[in-house]
Amino acid sequence: MVQSAIKALVELCARHSWWVIVISVLLAAGATEYSARHFAINTDITRLISPSLPWRQRELAFNATFPQGKETIIAVIDAPTSEAASKSAQSLADALTGRKELFASVEATSETPFFAHEALLYLPMDDVAMTTGQLAQASPLIRVLANDPSLRGLSLGLLFGLQFAQPGDAGLDPLARIFNQASDALEAVLAGKPAHFSWRELVSGKKPTKSDLRRFVEIHPVLDFGALEPGKKASDAVRKTVDELKLKENLETHVRLTGSVPIADEEFATIADGALPNLIATIITVLIILWLALRSARIILAVFATVTIGLAITAAVGLMMVGALNLISVAFAVLFVGIGVDFGIQFSVRYRAERFVVDDLRAALSNAGEHIAVPLALAAAATAAGFLSFVPTDYRGVSELGQIAGLGMIIAFLGSITVLPALLVILNPPGEVEPLGYAALAPVDSFMERYRMLILIGSAAAVIAAAPLLYFLKFDFNPLDLRNPHAESIATYVDVRGDTTVGANAVDVLVPSEKEAERIAERIGKVPEVSSVRTLASFVPADQPKKLALINGAGKALLPALDGAHQSAPKDQDNVDALKRAQQALERAAERRSGDGVMAAKRLAANLGQLADANPAVRERAQTAFIVPLEIALDGLRNALHPQVVTEQTLPAQIRAQWLTSDGRARVEVLPKGALNDNEEIRAFARAVEAVEPRATGGPIGILESGRTIIRAFFEAGLWALISITVLLWLTLRRIGDVLLTLIPLLVAGVVTLELCVAFGLALNFANIIALPLLLGIGVAFKIYYMVAWRGGQAQVLQSPLTRAVFFSALTTATAFGSLWFSSHPGTSSMGRLLALSLVCTLAAAVLFQPVLMGPPRDQARARRRPKRSRGIRTAALLRLRRLDLSGPQ
Repeated sequence: MVQSAIKALVELCARHSWWVIVISVLLAAGATEYSARHFAINTDITRLISPSLPWRQRELAFNATFPQGKETIIAVIDAPTSEAASKSAQSLADALTGRKELFASVEATSETPFFAHEALLYLPMDDVAMTTGQLAQASPLIRVLANDPSLRGLSLGLLFGLQFAQPGDAGLDPLARIFNQASDALEAVLAGKPAHFSWRELVSGKKPTKSDLRRFVEIHPVLDFGALEPGKKASDAVRKTVDELKLKENLETHVRLTGSVPIADEEFATIADGALPNLIATIITVLIILWLALRSARIILAVFATVTIGLAITAAVGLMMVGALNLISVAFAVLFVGIGVDFGIQFSVRYRAERFVVDDLRAALSNAGEHIAVPLALAAAATAAGFLSFVPTDYRGVSELGQIAGLGMIIAFLGSITVLPALLVILNPPGEVEPLGYAALAPVDSFMERYRMLILIGSAAAVIAAAPLLYFLKFDFNPLDLRNPHAESIATYVDVRGDTTVGANAVDVLVPSEKEAERIAERIGKVPEVSSVRTLASFVPADQPKKLALINGAGKALLPALDGAHQSAPKDQDNVDALKRAQQALERAAERRSGDGVMAAKRLAANLGQLADANPAVRERAQTAFIVPLEIALDGLRNALHPQVVTEQTLPAQIRAQWLTSDGRARVEVLPKGALNDNEEIRAFARAVEAVEPRATGGPIGILESGRTIIRAFFEAGLWALISITVLLWLTLRRIGDVLLTLIPLLVAGVVTLELCVAFGLALNFANIIALPLLLGIGVAFKIYYMVAWRGGQAQVLQSPLTRAVFFSALTTATAFGSLWFSSHPGTSSMGRLLALSLVCTLAAAVLFQPVLMGPPRDQARARRRPKRSRGIRTAALLRLRRLDLSGPQ
């Protein structure tokens, strides 16, 4: 019935070819218009998983309750000194604030007035005592510098320092670090190089850490959801502002952008990067392969036009179904082209073979439709079943791909038996002058037939011997590994994710009340993998009365000088005179002494002398290098000496909103030990926290649970594909043996594909895991072509036109899939690699393994046995005749 229906449809389209073409072109034009108006792509990897899963519901509930960290741009500011980092962060925040058309809010998180005033309260008690003690000892110097922030004041401060240097055994050694730090900056100034001096480093006496030199500006942009990159305008505005402030030129500050908005925008840009050249290269390669397969420009044009029309219709229908494509479903176009061309080649090669037999175009089309109907329909149905097997799974990314591509296979099949025949009638390619098979492969056919059992045993032994490799198959379900590591947002995220300010590896728990939050924090804090647990109560400093007493004591000594009026700015000659006095004082202090301090004093004295003898512009640069950070440090000190008692009620509303809702629900944040750069470390941390608190959510939990979800989806999709294809084959072939002969090579190809993944170091991930269930759908098509031919009595298949069609179909499909391999996007590239690898395996299984497994067609097998049986029958009959002759009348 299928055969008759398809044959009749091909003949109908051939008779009314112009109507078919006009209707198809109109449908394609309308579909293209719809796609252009409604095209959208969602680059959020977290949305690849169904929101109905319990862990996803926890994640969505937490994000809805505390949305502050979502849809943000984080400007990461790195500077050579802590003062430069603070100034850059505040300057950028001030410049962006007020531009409401682009930014809903902007905040330099570590430079807010609250933390500026209460900074000392958040230090450990010992550090507060040490810091206030150091400030008390340095109060004379601080008064001098606060009163006269200039080179003159610095020189006077140096004289104060020398007065306190003891002439004992230590001598000038305690001042060696200070002298050398000042000399480093002065020598850079004198050499015309960028110069930096940090008063905070000078006071602390420690080398600054990366966190000390880094600041964050948190930006909530106004997103343009009508654009493919909704946050691009805001991100570009931030970068332009950085350039206008000349932060790099003036302060050597480096600003990078990360956060959910830049990551999503750059994700799309990465996918689009190089897409056009790859597309052009793929089209050219496919056309070359089509030429080798079909040898007719007219037939190639017909196939290409058919695939183009089908792709346009599939794209529009797909957007109608899913609304917006995701990072995986966007690959439907490549899959459609690869498999749609396969259907076109199969029909066209069969048409050419029939045209060689009968030199009449319409008759050849009718015969092609009759002979290709069952295998092509069965292959299309099996391929669609392979794609649609993803639809019931919780892996939304491939579920949507399955919807689009599954329907696309039906569209591609219908195009190959309607639009393609109509185009062939209109283009009227010339007839065939020679057969299409590969006669040169006859020896290979003979070899495979002669050594059939040996080949089967050897193949089975090789596959089984490599089976232990499957134990080492890697699964990498960290979404970060699917992104372009060279994109600024991703590289920056990787760099800062260990910083607790960012909390990239943090796990969160949403609980009904603050009291429960404290109980959970105490319980989770005992987990070995946990470094700290934070709640709203964590922002209330401990030992406040003692700390306040120490800070207020330091404030009484320093605030009058800090808040007093400055001396009038000195003239350049005043600075020169002060520098020479300081030089002379250092030289006197270093006389008849030795040690590191003396060497440092001599070095500094020489630099001060050179600075005094230099031109005013050099001294101006020195003033900038020393005085700008001094003013920043003095402002910070002035703010820090005005602390107030901190309670949960006095915390800023913005901080309270990040940890407590208006209805009393609270947030618990769990931070891991270390940066967790290894995926197994992330999963171990997530498992440890989840074991104690099943309500946990956040990045590490998402990585752990999404891995479980995807593996489960993989097995579910594989099972559904296997069941549906098996049922489909049974309904068509009606023989268990024939179904097994079709499926066994497919399963062998799947096992070999996984073994080769281990051999080539290719890990399964969010994107490429779709290749394995699709192997069942795509791979079964080749097996079906050979099975139907074998059941029809086709022997020595390698030299037949069928192998030509299968080989070039696989080649075009591999080219289409291989184009993904060259994508700049790591996830898309890995998908292309695994799809191409699985296709090579399934082609080898179809062309080399399946014919050996099937053996000679049943008719030939019977024919080989029949002569022996018939000779026996003829001999018995002759004997009977002779007996009759002998026993009959004489």
